[in-house]
Amino acid sequence: MPCTPFITMSRLIQISDNSRKDFEPKQLEEIRTFSGLPIKSIQQNGNPNLLVFPHSLSDCPDKIQDSMIFTIEGENTLVTGNIMGFVGYKNTRLRIHSRFAKTDEQDFFLHYMLQRVFAVNLFDLNYTSDQTSIFDFLIYLFPAFLKRAYRQGLYKEYQTHHYNDTHLRGRIDMAQHIRKNIPFSGNIAYQTREYAYNNDVTQLVRHTIEYIRLHPYANGILQNDADTKEAVNAIVQATPTYNRQERLKVINRNLRPIWHPYYGEYRYLQQLCLQILRHEELKYGTTNDEIYGILFDGAWLWEEYLNTLFAPIGFLHPRNKDSQGAIYLFNTNPQSAPRYPDFYKQDFILDAKYKDYTDKRVSEVDRNDLHQLITYLYIKQAAHGGLVYPSISSDTAIHSSTLCGYGGTISLYGMTIPQSVSSWSDFQSSMLHNEETLIKHIIE
Repeated sequence: MPCTPFITMSRLIQISDNSRKDFEPKQLEEIRTFSGLPIKSIQQNGNPNLLVFPHSLSDCPDKIQDSMIFTIEGENTLVTGNIMGFVGYKNTRLRIHSRFAKTDEQDFFLHYMLQRVFAVNLFDLNYTSDQTSIFDFLIYLFPAFLKRAYRQGLYKEYQTHHYNDTHLRGRIDMAQHIRKNIPFSGNIAYQTREYAYNNDVTQLVRHTIEYIRLHPYANGILQNDADTKEAVNAIVQATPTYNRQERLKVINRNLRPIWHPYYGEYRYLQQLCLQILRHEELKYGTTNDEIYGILFDGAWLWEEYLNTLFAPIGFLHPRNKDSQGAIYLFNTNPQSAPRYPDFYKQDFILDAKYKDYTDKRVSEVDRNDLHQLITYLYIKQAAHGGLVYPSISSDTAIHSSTLCGYGGTISLYGMTIPQSVSSWSDFQSSMLHNEETLIKHIIE
């Protein structure tokens, strides 16, 4: 009997981030299992097919590892936070789109930020809530993950090799020796443990490369730039035993994540490759006991997107994970109490906020957001500070206020997210215009 596609028998739930919406209790029955659970707990509880960005959850200043994908209040009210993306469990699919998107069906804003942050080019991707399009986006992330991993060198690990010759250089394999060399012919059966580039992980990457090469519209991403081509060629040369028929075996040998202290980026590449290669398995619902999907923290994504705009005009973007670019609160112990503003340069501090402060005055900003920015201004003795936020309003006038005491100006900078466009190309054009306007306001 032919297999019935999972996507035709599943139930789709759609909701925006930072919102609440009522559904029939039966619709929420299956996903109630992980309602209110921290993301880190879900990932550690045997759900390797749940891919979450940022990867370094514990190093994220917003403590996303403690965030929940959603909660269910009462019997039928679904409540979301800053998490966006897609997650599936059994016969239920939950899609959380950006609240700054025009419609549920066209989440251009999410895809635009992803394109900028991961430096990928999107052409024919179908921007719908369909599960297939969500997973197809994983393919576009592959070059970024591959290059990041390859910067750590080509992955190698110990492999056990079996030999039967006269050049003994390892442990004698007595069982094989008796089977092959009795009566004695001069050879000795033995085995060695050697570092090898041709291993389960590089084989998995090779299978992913060959899968993408056959993709109807994404195969060009493997030729996008010199770094990608170099990494692809290195993987191909390192895996001379590649056999397309062994894809399932290679997948099964990679189900346990690698935890090598040096090759940390390969763990994320391994996870991405598994997602791509197991797409059909997930699509047809053969992993009903696993929670799977791809999720993004909206606050993190907004901040990383803004970095692509502010870095070219001289703003530093401190990295909490790498302990780079921190400012310090005290002179007595310069390395104590580090703080990480989102962006700063000379006498200017900018903070990214994934909140809509449209029509708000500076005095009406959330007190924690305001106090944090004032602290940074004071420590850096900066004259200018601002909160940068997305808005669905076309009227994003700059609101500014001057501080008492030592002075300094705090401004609210809104970035208009287009709502009246109907195509991806129009959305891109509008965003480029709005970006130029924002940068002009900040520079002036």
